[in-house]
Amino acid sequence: MSEHTTPISATDDPTQLGFHPGQMNALLARQRKAYTAAPMPSLEARKTKLKALKAALLKHQDALCDAMSQDFGHRARYDSLLSDVMPCVGNIDYTLARLGKWMKPSRRNPGLLLSPASVTVHYQPLGVVGILVPWNFPVMLSIGPLITVLAAGNRAMLKLSEFTPATNRAIKALLADAFDEDEVAVIEGEAEAAAAFSALPFDHLLFTGSTAVGKHVMRAAADNLTPVTLELGGKSPTLIGPDIAIDTAVERLIWGKCLNAGQICTSPDYVLLPRQKMDDFVAAYRAHFAKLYPKGLASDDYTSVVNPRQYQRLIDTLEDATHKGAVALPAIDNYRDDERHRLATVMLANVSDGMRVMEEEIFGPLLPLVPYDSIDDAIAYIQARPRPLALYLMSFDSDLQEKVLALTHAGGVSINDTVLHVAAEDAPFGGIGPSGMGHYHGHEGFLTFTKAKTVLKRGKINTGRLVHPPYGKPLQKLMLKFFLRD
Repeated sequence: MSEHTTPISATDDPTQLGFHPGQMNALLARQRKAYTAAPMPSLEARKTKLKALKAALLKHQDALCDAMSQDFGHRARYDSLLSDVMPCVGNIDYTLARLGKWMKPSRRNPGLLLSPASVTVHYQPLGVVGILVPWNFPVMLSIGPLITVLAAGNRAMLKLSEFTPATNRAIKALLADAFDEDEVAVIEGEAEAAAAFSALPFDHLLFTGSTAVGKHVMRAAADNLTPVTLELGGKSPTLIGPDIAIDTAVERLIWGKCLNAGQICTSPDYVLLPRQKMDDFVAAYRAHFAKLYPKGLASDDYTSVVNPRQYQRLIDTLEDATHKGAVALPAIDNYRDDERHRLATVMLANVSDGMRVMEEEIFGPLLPLVPYDSIDDAIAYIQARPRPLALYLMSFDSDLQEKVLALTHAGGVSINDTVLHVAAEDAPFGGIGPSGMGHYHGHEGFLTFTKAKTVLKRGKINTGRLVHPPYGKPLQKLMLKFFLRD
């Protein structure tokens, strides 16, 4: 997520924005009371909620797409369907098919010391989960985690982004169709509302956003010892190996960079490529961009930057780079539309660490090109920087693939593709270090929002008394000798 998400400030007065923190506390108390009355929803009850959510999603999909386009100025309908609506529907279907298996207690081995006894792990709902939602994928990043929260048997409160008011209205209408407020509730408001929301004593808190704001969220949650899942971002590199044709590499990465105009936490942030192939990369990117968007910025398939504020941030970042010696290489001639805040990809050569574009997550259609002379230099470059949310490798060399996987850290990896590893329903998604902690996709998401409770059960035979005092009995000495042997 962008480093330019609105900061959370716990010192500001939330009442200035037309809401009162007491209302959030009252809503949390109401949800917790409802949870206490039904703390272990049955499989059928959970499936009913998921099916209701799916029905509401399908019913409201046109309204959601229209609302997202309104909030962005223009958002390609297929961007919204492919990256917001469809993943949620697929996730619900995937979860419905597996939820019964996930909910069953798992048997564990008690070992000789505890026998005869049984040991099982029971998966118990946590209670009420808070979800802080960003603006860039307002449906997928609100409904997506909600799916696993509900599958785990919890209730949820969602804090939606102030930058997507039309989409917020559509999401609220969708959720009102499927749930009562004591099951799923929606909170709106600006940074101060998010601060108050973060400070609520949830049973778990999920935040998707920037690393900088994630620190504030974690600090606020710490006062309540609320466990957190942080889905952050960072500078996700694309490493182009020396073996792959540049045209092929560009074809594999360009959609991931252009999707949502690069406003994705897993968007390729910069490209490492062989020095002698820099010109070929620029030419190939321009050719592929023209193929994907033949009308340039007038193409209905290309999404605008979300608002003038974010657009100006990107222009300022671009100008900072060029003033410090970078060379701007736009994908098309007419690459910017200030009035409609639209910006085509601008590649940047001659970049250096002192530039903002190389220090901050870009979160938009700027693409620095970093040449390397040896693959070891490229890997060392990645290793020397904060661990990213995603890493992309373009190479068909299996030895290089294994080397990169072994020597680098990232939240997730796509080889010869970009972004789409996030859509793998049967695999965890999450960051590492400054790019986040925890997971909420698939089975790992179910585990995140449940308490794995160990239960030891004895019958009428009590072997535990063998270890009771007074100590030093012959059987105890024999037991210690047996269990402490080499």
